[in-house]
Amino acid sequence: MHSPSKIALLSLTGLLLSGVAVLPTALGSFAEGQPLAMTTSSIAPPTKMPVVTKESITFGAYDPHGDLGASPDSKIEHLFLPWEDVDLGTLTLADNYAQARGRTLLISVEPWTWSADWRQTSQELLHSILDGSRDANMAAICSTAAKLKSPVIIRWGQEMDETDSQFSWSHWQGADYAKAYRRMVEVCKVHLKTAKYMWSPKGNEGLQAFYPGNDVVDLIGLSVFGLEQYDRDKTGRDQTFAEHLAPGYARVAGYGKPIMVAELGYEGDDSFVRNWAESVTKRYPQFPALSAVIYFNDREVYPWPDGYGRPDWRVVRESIN
Repeated sequence: MHSPSKIALLSLTGLLLSGVAVLPTALGSFAEGQPLAMTTSSIAPPTKMPVVTKESITFGAYDPHGDLGASPDSKIEHLFLPWEDVDLGTLTLADNYAQARGRTLLISVEPWTWSADWRQTSQELLHSILDGSRDANMAAICSTAAKLKSPVIIRWGQEMDETDSQFSWSHWQGADYAKAYRRMVEVCKVHLKTAKYMWSPKGNEGLQAFYPGNDVVDLIGLSVFGLEQYDRDKTGRDQTFAEHLAPGYARVAGYGKPIMVAELGYEGDDSFVRNWAESVTKRYPQFPALSAVIYFNDREVYPWPDGYGRPDWRVVRESIN
């Protein structure tokens, strides 16, 4: 439930690709944005910033505000990309930004347009993928990504096991999703020879039905979010990062792939936030395959259930311009 692919981000100021403002073709009359980190002054790391030490696993972020633009700790630059109604040339901006900081690009490819008025229904989308009509969309992205200089990870159709109605592809049967994922990765590999491919469920029970096969999965991504008030209301106490990660990790560990937390966030009082900040990049003996965590440094874009609204995961409340 944590991709920036909702109307909340469809403003005339542009759509954000992790620190780079990207304009879809529908907004092509507006000037292309610049990497926002370049316009953000250096800010002392707040207590909410994940603590990274020399013993930590790899840390990265989706960082549309540029809060981690100058951070030497961030090694992965995460961006979200619809596969239509977007100027793919802006990937070069993201590549330059990442390369200047020695970062890998994690590109979450969302198989739809960010304009809700133009979307196909869930089944129309599925059929258009399986019959080959969407091969060109994936080929365009991957042939563009093949020209980038940064290492690239492609994450296609994330959180397919979450049925909260955010994503068109999250209501497909497992076998259908697996076929769609396989086809898109196979199309991508024709154009992009060096990327790694990430299968990225939310971590829910039953996710195994969506697994597309070892030959088209290099990495597995999970989503882990800690909202203190939600935890207290649902479980009667605060829960730790390790407690949130454990169920999803157990469901995917048997595939034998490196595991990343592809989307991470936490929000609560000072004690809760401090506990998470100090724990998310640690090495855990019970999670030997966990290789990286990637922070979602923005406000939630899709409301949580039961009236919890849109938590603000951002590590910095206000930028100084």
